[in-house]
Amino acid sequence: MPSVAARGRGRRTINEINMVPFIDVMLVLLIIFMVTAPLITPSLIDLPSVGKANRQPDQKIEVVIAKDESLEMRNGTEASKLALPALAAAITRAQAGRPAGSTAVVISADRAVKYETVVRVMDTLQRAGVQRVGLSVQLAR
Repeated sequence: MPSVAARGRGRRTINEINMVPFIDVMLVLLIIFMVTAPLITPSLIDLPSVGKANRQPDQKIEVVIAKDESLEMRNGTEASKLALPALAAAITRAQAGRPAGSTAVVISADRAVKYETVVRVMDTLQRAGVQRVGLSVQLAR
């Protein structure tokens, strides 16, 4: 309830906000943050680095993801466009008759492709039992 000031004949209400409780709360919060900030340790994320493999794969199958998220499989000189559900079967057919682990699958994606699409392709290949899946990278110049 606003306080009432009596001046002369009439009564007039004073419309002022008492700032002292607000300032007290802000100072207490400031002190809490100042005390707890040094206690929070920054978390570090270990990101994988790009390096050269000890041994290059004997043969590689390249899966290219275009800007429109269409898939193309390149096996040597052959290239064929595929849908995601048919990708695992095509990779398995291409690896048939070769020693296990000798053929690597390399995923090359356009810069504009969503990361979710690349992960979906990797997941499909891993569920199909493909042992060696890699990502093609372009080093910054």
